[in-house]
Amino acid sequence: MTAPVAAHEVVPVVGEAPALPVPEVLTDVVGTPAVARTVALTFDDGPDPRWTPQVLDLLARHHAVATFCLLGENAARHPELVRAIVDAGMRLCDHSRSHVIDPAAPGDGLAHAELVDLAGTEVPWFRAPGGAWSPALQAAAGAAGMRPLGWSVDSRDWTRPGVDAIVAQVQRGIHPGAVVLLHDGGGHRDQTVAALEQLLPWLEAQCWTTGFPDGA
Repeated sequence: MTAPVAAHEVVPVVGEAPALPVPEVLTDVVGTPAVARTVALTFDDGPDPRWTPQVLDLLARHHAVATFCLLGENAARHPELVRAIVDAGMRLCDHSRSHVIDPAAPGDGLAHAELVDLAGTEVPWFRAPGGAWSPALQAAAGAAGMRPLGWSVDSRDWTRPGVDAIVAQVQRGIHPGAVVLLHDGGGHRDQTVAALEQLLPWLEAQCWTTGFPDGA
């Protein structure tokens, strides 16, 4: 059972009544002390049959965990990868059906129900496509039993700046409780995989541990 979503404010949601609570967007791991060397890795826009298995393999080799923010249309094409992510001990996040949200009907763009059916487990998080949040979208996510998940470190791997640039961007931004944005889908992700090959041993050497956004 999904835990209740904490309310921040209440606003009317277009096309829905009564007004729904609006949960805040989480950008750092819940309850992380300032001295804790814990980070949450997140991967967007998958699952992808080429890149997701490589990411999972690297995570397993380094005893690391991550949250995968899945697009519903990709999950429907590759249900075996959804199960592989869950079987590997990772967590799931809804990243919308097709990376598009209609502002007038944000709830229609959620893939929560489909992902739960495919995964056979809860999907406790939602991440807005492009980080384009609105009170209506946050409320729709909360109504579906999900907490809005942002990030505090953007690797900018989606710009394909080069492996060294991705590594440096993460290393500069890392801090206790950081939620790190990376991608395992939505394009050619060879740079992300190569950067992860450097980042995971670096995190280990610096005594960072990986966890989930809820602090688990």
